[in-house]
Amino acid sequence: MSRRILLTAALLGAVAVMFGAFGAHGLKRVVDEGSLEIWAKGVEYQFYHVFALLFLSQFKTEQTRLVNLAYWFFTLGILFFSGSLYLLATRSVLNFAFVSYIGPVTPVGGLLFILGWLSLFLAAVKGR
Repeated sequence: MSRRILLTAALLGAVAVMFGAFGAHGLKRVVDEGSLEIWAKGVEYQFYHVFALLFLSQFKTEQTRLVNLAYWFFTLGILFFSGSLYLLATRSVLNFAFVSYIGPVTPVGGLLFILGWLSLFLAAVKGR
């Protein structure tokens, strides 16, 4: 399991660096300042939770179910929270109708992050 978590963290970390660079250099010419802030918030939270995944990959415990839950909550949280912010930030460029419905997905991603942290907490409490 730790190998899968580490591979996921590495991939999502690389994507965060690419998206951060894209936001800093490519997007600033095509979206407004508010959209750039939304994009940057997506990158920021993606990085926070990549670091959480890296920590999780090193977590030694017999609480594999809770660690696995934390893994899925963090990973899906990145996809929902950061992913929805990326779509919202680029809505003026994308011109897709579905982008207007993506806003409610962001809080779901935030809830997944919270559940991931709570799962990690419970794994630590129940572990030795």
